[in-house]
Amino acid sequence: MALSLGEGGGGGGSRLRRQLESGGFAAGEYVKQLSQQSDGDRDLQEHRQRIQALSEETAQSLKRNVYQNYRQFIETAREISYLESEMYQLSHILTEQKGIMEAVTQALLLQADRDDPALGARRAAAADPFLPLSGKDAAANEEGRQRTLTTLLEKVEGCRDLLPESPGKYLVYNGDLVEYDADHMAQIQRVHAFLMNDCLLVATALPNRRGAYRYDALYPLDGLAVVNVKDNPPMKDMFKLLMFPESRIFQAENAKIKKEWLEVLEETKRNRALSEKRRLEQEALPRPAPTPPESTNPFDEDEDEEEEDEPSAEEEVVDLSLEWIQELPEDLDVCIAQRDFEGAVDLLDKLNEYLADKPVSQPVKELRAKVDERVRQLTDVLVFELSPDRSLRGGPRATRRAVSQLIRLGQSTKACELFLKNRAAAVQTAIRQLRIEGATLLYIHKLCHVFFTSLLETAREFETDFAGNNGCYSAFVVWARSSMRMFVDAFSKQVFDSKESLSTAAECVKVAKEHCKQLSEIGLDLTFIIHALLVKDIKGALQSYKDIIIEATKHRNSEEMWRKMNLMTPEALGKLREEMRSCGVGNFDQYTGDDCWVNLSYTVVAFTKQTMAFLEEALKLYFPELHMVLLESLVEIILVAVQHVDYSLRCEQDPEKKAFIRQNASFLYETVLPVVEKRFEEGVGKPAKQLQDLRNASRLMRVNPESTTSVV
Repeated sequence: MALSLGEGGGGGGSRLRRQLESGGFAAGEYVKQLSQQSDGDRDLQEHRQRIQALSEETAQSLKRNVYQNYRQFIETAREISYLESEMYQLSHILTEQKGIMEAVTQALLLQADRDDPALGARRAAAADPFLPLSGKDAAANEEGRQRTLTTLLEKVEGCRDLLPESPGKYLVYNGDLVEYDADHMAQIQRVHAFLMNDCLLVATALPNRRGAYRYDALYPLDGLAVVNVKDNPPMKDMFKLLMFPESRIFQAENAKIKKEWLEVLEETKRNRALSEKRRLEQEALPRPAPTPPESTNPFDEDEDEEEEDEPSAEEEVVDLSLEWIQELPEDLDVCIAQRDFEGAVDLLDKLNEYLADKPVSQPVKELRAKVDERVRQLTDVLVFELSPDRSLRGGPRATRRAVSQLIRLGQSTKACELFLKNRAAAVQTAIRQLRIEGATLLYIHKLCHVFFTSLLETAREFETDFAGNNGCYSAFVVWARSSMRMFVDAFSKQVFDSKESLSTAAECVKVAKEHCKQLSEIGLDLTFIIHALLVKDIKGALQSYKDIIIEATKHRNSEEMWRKMNLMTPEALGKLREEMRSCGVGNFDQYTGDDCWVNLSYTVVAFTKQTMAFLEEALKLYFPELHMVLLESLVEIILVAVQHVDYSLRCEQDPEKKAFIRQNASFLYETVLPVVEKRFEEGVGKPAKQLQDLRNASRLMRVNPESTTSVV
């Protein structure tokens, strides 16, 4: 026989592993050789078991390696994300440095032109032969550029209302581009882009009209970033426009046009920023008070003297030329892109603190409008972070970052709502992932542990996050009630809908109550809620079990022969004594006779054990809303036995059997009923008047020899 079949232990396993891992392994030849060398089915079965064990060992090893490297995978992905954002920042910084260098060069050239006007004129003429040489020519050039802009925009449908005519707006550059999908790099459409001095208009070509376009999008240059896309044939001559939270990729006709687009976009952005900065600086300068015209009224002199005594109150001017205020919108975009939510909110707090005691001027309103747009974007990102569609792993602490920043933004109500929705989805997912297997009680233990642990963690995290927002606590109580309803639905479906025994249901409810009491550690008592939600199912279970006992008792009554019990062995008699003692019947020995005889009928003994077992299980389920249901069920069960004994006394004619029936009736009235009353009062905390009335009426029972009915 082959060595591969006869080998055993670790050495055989390692040789089999090497054989299967070899580069020239052929499965067909291996199976053919194995079949030829096998002595029988048993050898093949053993070899199959060894291969299966090797497969399981390999799977476990692979799983361990995945688990060990899982954190490294996550860290690597995070580092890649950080690296991508840093590369974007680096590209942005390099572009700014390039702009600064060009601005410095132009400043040096301007200084040289001032020193030597003739040289400056020659350089300007060489650089641009069409450069206007007078104010009149400049006005004509400006008018021509606006006329060109108007002519071009007349070809674009739907942009007339979006681009109101203003004296400072003019066309800088335009051209045809091809748009590609950012994810799959598939061609989407052909577009025509119009670059103006303050915005970029993108229009799509109309298919049936040559030279006509339809409006597609309009992007302000303040929130626009241009990124060069490295050529990767056949994808080349492309550049990307970043407008948070979206991005678009365009392809130019050739490398030269692409370079022109990149340069003119950057230059226009830079000029726009410089002009905006100059405008803010000019607005920040104090304006001289206008000189009033000289009055010829001699009576105005006295009024002028009085007005000179009062100091003129000049309006306070808000200085928005600070560098951090100028860069605030872009810094907010960077923070949002890098998911630096804390940094973004810190910048907003800094701005609000700076503008808290400043007057609301037009520049402040414009700045507020830009910042409010970023606040909406930041809020949308934080809302998405808390949405149930995101990963629910990490527990409630994973939401703390987004919740705290929403609260700092003044969105505590929205933060509370989203936090509770997120936790509700997490709890529901955890319950659904529980596998229903094994005994019902085992599943209920798992269900209670998962639900109440999640509820407790959520309550503690809620108390930490919303410590200063007392108005949100009512929302948490409402959420806890709805979560408890979801838990009770899963609980009832497994315990009550599956028709489990009353003892199993009682143990399950007991487990749920014990877990619910854990919430009292944080001052949250939901016991009354779980009682209110379970009362209907528990009533149904009690009534169902009551009907089973009544049917079983009636069936035994129909076969009653009123004979003493013979247990045959002392062991059986001792077992019955223990059972009756556990039921609370302490004087059972006076009803035992010689040898293994019991001076009671089987029906009465079985009824006693079944009734006391029902009472014990029902008391485990007891709470005040079930008082009358439990009491009425006990009365109905006892009446079945009492009426049967009463009827038998009326109908039996044999004196010996009649005496035996009276002995059983005495056991019921003087032993069983008092035990039921006592145990009920111990479990409930107050006596049951209905049980006392039933026992007293049974004692006053009178037998009418002429009647065959019983009235208790």
